[in-house]
Amino acid sequence: MTQLPPPYWSTSADELLLRLNTTPKGLTAEEARQRLVEYGPNLLKPEKGSHALILLLAQFKSPIILVLLAAAGLSFFLSDPADALIILTIIFASALLGFWQERGAADAVAKLLAIVQIKADVWRDGSPTEVPVENIVPGDVVFLKASDKMPGDCLMLESKDLFVDEAAMTGETYPVEKTVGVLGADTLLGLRANSLFLGTHVISGTATALVVRTGRDTEFGKVAERLKFRPPETEFERGVRRFGYLLMEVTLVLVIAIFVINVALARPVLEAFLFSLALAVGLTPQLLPAIISINLAHGAKRMAARGVIGKRLASIENFASMNVFCSAKTGTLTEGIVHLHAALDVEGAASDKVLLYAYLNARFETGFLNPIDEAIRTHRPFDLSGYRKLDEEPYDFVRKRLSILVSQDGPHLMVTKGALPNVLDVCTSAEAAGGARVEIASVKERIQKHLEEYSAQGFRTLGVAYRHVGDVLRIS
Repeated sequence: MTQLPPPYWSTSADELLLRLNTTPKGLTAEEARQRLVEYGPNLLKPEKGSHALILLLAQFKSPIILVLLAAAGLSFFLSDPADALIILTIIFASALLGFWQERGAADAVAKLLAIVQIKADVWRDGSPTEVPVENIVPGDVVFLKASDKMPGDCLMLESKDLFVDEAAMTGETYPVEKTVGVLGADTLLGLRANSLFLGTHVISGTATALVVRTGRDTEFGKVAERLKFRPPETEFERGVRRFGYLLMEVTLVLVIAIFVINVALARPVLEAFLFSLALAVGLTPQLLPAIISINLAHGAKRMAARGVIGKRLASIENFASMNVFCSAKTGTLTEGIVHLHAALDVEGAASDKVLLYAYLNARFETGFLNPIDEAIRTHRPFDLSGYRKLDEEPYDFVRKRLSILVSQDGPHLMVTKGALPNVLDVCTSAEAAGGARVEIASVKERIQKHLEEYSAQGFRTLGVAYRHVGDVLRIS
């Protein structure tokens, strides 16, 4: 097996490409297939085969089921096969009902995951192609843009204004800027500006990166290995388990007490023992597991009819136990789609010019995909055939502005859009009705009043500014 390279952040890109036996154009499909066999899928835990048997056996772990199995065994011992058969039938019917429901839920979830499969843009056979993230291997060269998730631990080959959210790895609140370069071998994880990590995602900008580690070999994978835990036990499962233990304890105490009393009364020992065993069988609630499973299955069926999948049958009871259900607003209680309400000038009147410049900015931006720009683009399309994009300064969480430089048969035009206070901070004048220019200080209070008014109504308010900058090539 090919050894993964040592601290890759302290290695030049050319040397790392050589060590991974790859090129800036990535791998061929055959090389990728061989490495997938060698390194395994790009997953934090290995793919499991059929877990049907494990799921079926899990239905028999309840203390109540164990009590009933013991009761069935005692019935056979007491030469009462009919009772034993009835108990076993109830046990297996209950177990199969739970197995059928949980297996169906697992299959439904697997189908949903297949629909929302995450893919990455990768060089394969010398051309860009989309590949499922689990098929990414060390040596792949990937393209990254805003909102993309990192397909593994990578070294940057090229970048433009790349900002990455690394909160999952470092706890850093604000996006971190990434640049190409070579760092010292002892550089701490949070300071590796030339590296990208699985579990993080791109906020803005673009990059080309070389995948060095995948799956459990990544930094995120190592953390996941240390944080392995079993699914938490629901309150309902905890209650059933405690009731089962209580039932076992009570049955055991009663059987021993009755046996001792019978012996003390000079009853035959064998007769006293058989009587105690018969009593134990009679005390066990044979129908309880079936009643629980049938009720939970009925609840799961009703939830499924409303589009809700319960992976574990016991979780259905949790829905009934809820007093308060909290949910994020966007995309759940609303459509999750942003709509443009109005484009206004400093006087609060509708303005086609403001809408045009906002459209220019949203139409040509490429660094940060977001629903606000999509709302501007779809609200009212403009003919931009006479405009040509020259440069872009992507949105970042310090400036909170996005600037686009375009040309249109004359002086170049820079259009900036972003958080209104941040846009006002870099403006010296405002355009009043009729095109007249006024000092920004004279209208700032009025603009702030409009901002407060629309914010109170629940609107997200942005600022749009423009400037003719002459014959320049780049935004500085």
